[in-house]
Amino acid sequence: MDPVDTVRAQLSHHPPPTHTRRPRGPTLPAHRLPELPGRVAVPGQSRGTPGAPGTLGHFNTAPDADAEATLLTCLHSLRWAVRVARHRPYPDLPSLLAACDEAAYDLTPAELSAALAAETLPPLPADAYSAAHTALDAAHAAYEAKFGHAFVICLDGVPPAEGLDRVLEGIRSRLANDPEEERVVAAEELRRLAGERLTKALTGPADPADLAIGHHTAGNGW
Repeated sequence: MDPVDTVRAQLSHHPPPTHTRRPRGPTLPAHRLPELPGRVAVPGQSRGTPGAPGTLGHFNTAPDADAEATLLTCLHSLRWAVRVARHRPYPDLPSLLAACDEAAYDLTPAELSAALAAETLPPLPADAYSAAHTALDAAHAAYEAKFGHAFVICLDGVPPAEGLDRVLEGIRSRLANDPEEERVVAAEELRRLAGERLTKALTGPADPADLAIGHHTAGNGW
């Protein structure tokens, strides 16, 4: 059986997400996200009123495979993508994001590890001074050596000029965590990134100034 069909069959025995957000614990300050390539418009199907490409209406009416492909650019978990896609249509974006959160909370440890493994640290801008490259490379190498995956942080709403300082501060702060503590923090940041990425995908092109540290391997750099 195809892996996607296997996941769909498994999920047929699970109730749909409640579409309500769970309370979030404390996380690091958010920044903005990078544009993620591969957010192709998903063609319509007969699930409801089609919308323009890159909108919630279009996402709701897309074939399952195309909706799942869009979701996988936001968080690399096939079961998560299949679960969210199969409960379409969603009445509004908050309902979709709540379902994404609910499904992400149910990732198994192995699925979370795979999703984190798909994240990479984007490079600094070409005009960044060399000391910045050295500092970021050293801090991130220490993080990966301790935790075994890329540093993941959602950076939403902070000016690009402040991004590097926030990232370095975050890495150094989180290096003090033990592996289980950091896994909880990284999972929350990954959920936040997924929500921000999907919002960008369904509401229009991302601003070139938008940033994320810890982005999907399909994504661009800084």
